[in-house]
Amino acid sequence: MCRICFQTEAFRCRTVDIDVISANCSQRNQRNQRFSLKMSLFLPKLSCKKDIDEVIKGVAEKVLVLRFGRDEDSVCLQLDEILSKTAHDLSNMASIYLVDVDKAPIYTRYFDISYIPSTVFFFNGQHMKVDYGSPDHTKFVGSFKTKQDFMDLIEVIYRGAMRGKMIVRSPIDPRNIPKYDLLYHGI
Repeated sequence: MCRICFQTEAFRCRTVDIDVISANCSQRNQRNQRFSLKMSLFLPKLSCKKDIDEVIKGVAEKVLVLRFGRDEDSVCLQLDEILSKTAHDLSNMASIYLVDVDKAPIYTRYFDISYIPSTVFFFNGQHMKVDYGSPDHTKFVGSFKTKQDFMDLIEVIYRGAMRGKMIVRSPIDPRNIPKYDLLYHGI
């Protein structure tokens, strides 16, 4: 068992316990555990409403990226890989956090997270909307196809927000945007 301590933007040290992967695990489980471990170390997690509120209010002059999903989900892991690989390159423009949908039910309902992963963007405490060519401009549903798609989107959101825009047009090729149908419950 190892202990790793790393600093998040919320100004507190998080300690992560790492179990050594046992030799009798199947290769698939080993790969998933390593992948989940990698994702957990590089991207900070927000586990309650208070943490999410502090980050939304505290991140200034940067795009705040909140990925809503589950650690065990394969599409979330795919998206987390893209987010973790770009986090360093985008550190001047964006702060990226992971939110477990089961631990933050208030925000899950508020943003109508019915498909995971869903990615929500903020700038200086304001919810940024993006026109993806779909009916829902409040969040990106699914995983980005490439790192470059995500980086281009963050740059467009950042530049638009610096100009005072609350909604921007997505630079992502429409063929790379996952298609889904909106579900309205209780109407």
